[in-house]
Amino acid sequence: MSLTRRDFARTSAVTGAGIALAGSVGALATAPNALAATEIDSAEGEQGHGHHGPGYGPLVPDPAGILALPEGFRYRIITYSGRTKLESGEFTPSNHDGTSTFDGPRGATLLVNNHELKGPRAGWQHPVPLTEGLVYDPAAAGGCTVVEVRRDQVAEWVGVAGTSTNCAGGNTPWGTWLTCEETEDKAGQNGMTKDHGYVFEVDPEDRRANRDPKPVKALGRYAHEAVVVDPKRGHLYLTEDASGPNGLLYRWTPPQGFRHGRGRLRTLADDAGALQAFKCFDSGGRFVDDLSRATRIGTVYGVDWVDVPDRDARTTSVRKQFTDGQVTRARKLEGMWWGDGGAYVVSSYARAESPVQHDGQVWFYDPKRRTLTLKVLLGVNPDPAADGAFDGPDNITVSPYGGLVIAEDGEGVQHLFGATESGRTYPIARNELNIGTAQEPEYSEFTGVTFSPDGRTLFANIQEPGIMLAVTGPWKRQKRG
Repeated sequence: MSLTRRDFARTSAVTGAGIALAGSVGALATAPNALAATEIDSAEGEQGHGHHGPGYGPLVPDPAGILALPEGFRYRIITYSGRTKLESGEFTPSNHDGTSTFDGPRGATLLVNNHELKGPRAGWQHPVPLTEGLVYDPAAAGGCTVVEVRRDQVAEWVGVAGTSTNCAGGNTPWGTWLTCEETEDKAGQNGMTKDHGYVFEVDPEDRRANRDPKPVKALGRYAHEAVVVDPKRGHLYLTEDASGPNGLLYRWTPPQGFRHGRGRLRTLADDAGALQAFKCFDSGGRFVDDLSRATRIGTVYGVDWVDVPDRDARTTSVRKQFTDGQVTRARKLEGMWWGDGGAYVVSSYARAESPVQHDGQVWFYDPKRRTLTLKVLLGVNPDPAADGAFDGPDNITVSPYGGLVIAEDGEGVQHLFGATESGRTYPIARNELNIGTAQEPEYSEFTGVTFSPDGRTLFANIQEPGIMLAVTGPWKRQKRG
């Protein structure tokens, strides 16, 4: 049953939905060029001791030039492209991206790590190896690796190979990883021998389950970014990172009688279930054409879902199959994470291709109320090269210590940063690995932010050259402030 504009407007008038907040993270308000400044300034001179307020104090420069952390924290390099090796002897692939953790055997932690490698294999020094039985398209460079981490030992092997531009993805309630291809290349384009732009399921525990990889075509073919699963209703929500026109948020509804479980998605018919794109309207019933229109924390939109005409995009990209007024768009729909009974959704930034400019949004979709609430809004960062402000949120996770942890993919300095439930923000880490020059420094984005199942370790990646890091320290519950 569709939530009509009239229903939403009536509900808003009764409950004040125009200013209500869904989920437990609350309004994560931020201001341009001031996102973390108050937290850093308040801790200056304390060197992390007796630190008050959210976070863990100022970041301490790393003598090794990789990762600055608060005092008392430390990091461990888990994989490093071109240096560490897989079980089969090849080097760890490059361009680490989306990641999730799983309980492994005998106390180990398993991680599935995407490698965002687009186009032909010849264009990359360290593509994902073409392990026999695990290859979709032998021409493609991307895929996933599975990493097993123990206290004193790390092992890594291929989960799927021959896929392209594996960006983000998402874990499932049944213990697998859904890896997303952020491309629309077809066979014959960009050196590919098969169509790309799909979602693949990877099982971190059962290597045999990953043999003969098959795309889940029911979830559509487009520039996929991330996916989450509603464990109660069985819906899958998927983001699209694309422009010209801007991308969409999708919902897939399983067919009647379908039950989720390990490997069951790959048994679906290509047209199984319903794939739909979102359409938002405000409390007055007015259609919202683009999420950048929201300029106030706490903005709430009602959501309807519109059927996708051709989910495999045989002649026209999915997002181009809709005319103006049919769907709501957003620039750089990126990371997602399921928590607090709904989906946190990132729109990384908006520029000239969007109605209103910003440097990042995080929304919360409440499937029960069918509402989308703005939780984080970053103003345009006037000086990305200066440490302090954040811009370009990308991968995201809900922290076991309260609030969110966000990976930055902006311009200039790159951080992992936290946001409390009341909106105060604080730095967690800073990338100090300069891949540019002394005159023109360049720092790669953070990706794959995720906690270990026991909550003691924060894993994150530096995308280039491709480094997986494990951060430990005196984690504490973050108060609302």
